[in-house]
Amino acid sequence: MKLYISFDMEGISGVVDWDQATGAGRDYEIGVGLTLDEINAAIDGAVAGGATEIVVNDSHWKMRNIDPSDLHGSASYISGSHKPMYMMQGLDESFDMVFFVGYHGAISGESSVLSHTYNPSVFYKVELNGVEVGESGINALVASAHGVPIGLVTGDSITKEQAKAVIPAEMVVVKESISRFAAYNLHPRVAHKLIYEAAANVMARAKSWPKVELGEVCELTMHFLNSDLAELATWIKGVSRSGLRSATVTSQDHLSVYQAFVGVSYITRQAGGR
Repeated sequence: MKLYISFDMEGISGVVDWDQATGAGRDYEIGVGLTLDEINAAIDGAVAGGATEIVVNDSHWKMRNIDPSDLHGSASYISGSHKPMYMMQGLDESFDMVFFVGYHGAISGESSVLSHTYNPSVFYKVELNGVEVGESGINALVASAHGVPIGLVTGDSITKEQAKAVIPAEMVVVKESISRFAAYNLHPRVAHKLIYEAAANVMARAKSWPKVELGEVCELTMHFLNSDLAELATWIKGVSRSGLRSATVTSQDHLSVYQAFVGVSYITRQAGGR
């Protein structure tokens, strides 16, 4: 069976500060090490559950955070920025299951460690069919478009609550957020065991695991920090203003909704200061 893993870093146990998730130095090295171990726990569990081919997409920051030779299971590694499908680059209908590892909460929700929604300098809230979503919900559009079930989401307790509103996945909570920059973290070995067991369980059931059901028509509404960003978003085909600081894209094609969002994210990045 074929597994696709999209990983982020802010939802990893022990990662609570931007220095651990971006840049150089000892803090970043620790963050990368913690992240790699959780990815490998998911890979090892998936292999135990029957996965024979694994693709790992680096979905964090500049998207070249780990040494691919450290990945278990002979996993392939997608890295580098400016990917057309961003955090979901490489996923297609040939896969049997998707895992989201190290995901974090939306910036619009309760305090979640290092919360943001793609770009905190641009978006302050995103809604999918009227439901506030974070990156897990937005990225679920691609899995839905290809008919591939999302079996596992790991992160903090806030991420669990936000993701389960749209994704029928096994949720592994590796930390409880105290604030945006503090958390009660499980010991890495405990987190790895939980991830391994969940990954093995869902992978073994991949053929019967429920798929993401987002409805025939998807409406994605993006709320911006200012009205200039909302207007700039309309430069992307299919996106129209829906409020003073909001813009919306609606389509039966879930993939085109995601592509429009990625286009908006790229085009507003310059105006948003990042």
